[in-house]
Amino acid sequence: MSMLKVDLDLVKKYDVPGPRYTSYPPATHFTREIDPGVFLEKIRANNQTERDLSLYFHLPFCYSLCWYCGCTTVITTDQKKSGQYLDYVQREMDLMRGLLTPKRKVVQLHFGGGTPTFSQPDEIRRMGDMIHSRFAFAEDVEAGVEIDPRRLTREHLAALREVGFNRASMGVQDNDPVVQKAVHRIQPFEMTRQVVEWLRELGFQSVNIDLIYGLPYQTPASFIKTLEETLSIKPDRFAVFNYAHVPWMKPAQKILKVESLPTPETKLELLKLTIERITSDGYVYIGMDHFARAEDELTRAQKQKTLQRNFQGYSTRGGTDIYAFGMSSISQADGFYWQNHKELPEYYAALDAGNPPLCRGYIMTEEDKLRRTTIMRLMCDLSLDYVHISKLLGINFQTHFARELDSLDDLEADGLLVKTPQGVRVTDLGRLLIRNIAMRFDAYAATRKENRFSRTI
Repeated sequence: MSMLKVDLDLVKKYDVPGPRYTSYPPATHFTREIDPGVFLEKIRANNQTERDLSLYFHLPFCYSLCWYCGCTTVITTDQKKSGQYLDYVQREMDLMRGLLTPKRKVVQLHFGGGTPTFSQPDEIRRMGDMIHSRFAFAEDVEAGVEIDPRRLTREHLAALREVGFNRASMGVQDNDPVVQKAVHRIQPFEMTRQVVEWLRELGFQSVNIDLIYGLPYQTPASFIKTLEETLSIKPDRFAVFNYAHVPWMKPAQKILKVESLPTPETKLELLKLTIERITSDGYVYIGMDHFARAEDELTRAQKQKTLQRNFQGYSTRGGTDIYAFGMSSISQADGFYWQNHKELPEYYAALDAGNPPLCRGYIMTEEDKLRRTTIMRLMCDLSLDYVHISKLLGINFQTHFARELDSLDDLEADGLLVKTPQGVRVTDLGRLLIRNIAMRFDAYAATRKENRFSRTI
């Protein structure tokens, strides 16, 4: 794809709150009303299959809080907390292992946070041993870890490589010192460059860089400098997120002075220059906030229509169930989701009592499953082929979703998509507004409280 042009007036029209559709229904629909025993029975039933596994571990600790952060974290400088946490994660794995068939192969592993590299190198090795001794891994496992260059040593990365990690994702957000000071995250560009060099020396196959637009004091001139610097280290993938200012949900964001945030117009300008600059450097715009090199497996998977979406964002491994460990982590198997306690004391208390630490979840209806697959294919393939999707869902798609398909006419008039007798195709502009298109197939969109979601742009 050549450089993508962005129409700011149209984008502004569609800038509304909406889900990111890492699950359908979104996690806001999870409930505590379902007895945990129901989920355990469903997990047992799920293990009558030998479907591949994707394992996720939430490592919540950070030394300091970045004031824009929307993640579930525990802020501490007490290094001992990390080892204690691993003891509990080990207990959780042992409880879950009794429910899992040993024939299931792990094809994907992910450490998220918090800051997984809060753990010391020896703790990383211990964690690797704990996991590998309890699960069978596929030879071509995709193992990704989120890293924080601040307080990171080469030995941390060597330990991650030793236990099998081959992909790394690094938060940069912005290189400008004024912005960094305002958000309480000091990370000079040289530090980022050094870590990328170490990752490549140690044989990591893929490096992703996260940036955020909409932070305090950002201007088009300052952010283009961040983009140019980051492009110079040639990451394999970019994720460029919209800063979601939700101080009613994340109280630390109240520290950020509203008057220091870019105006909606400036924010759109930042988005426009980001997409145009990154795509002009040969990256493909996958959709929403993700970019990848033309030869990257994400790009190939999108072309082959095998791309997936889950709680880790876009993924190339389909047909897997996600089993997630650690506080607040969300698991996803065929037709249901379950989530662990979000606070450390509750997570520990459940395990001390010998119980799995799950606290809420959701069991999908048959209609939910139809809509989940439709939204997933739309967001990943950027098209819907009526014959193919009808066969996939076992329904006549055009009849079942006649009302939703009729509702797309205004989006077509604005150039977000093209409707043909054979199906729906998302345009380049539509890639940017894919959440807005997906919302038309969301049965719950009209009744939902909007302040629970970030804006789509």
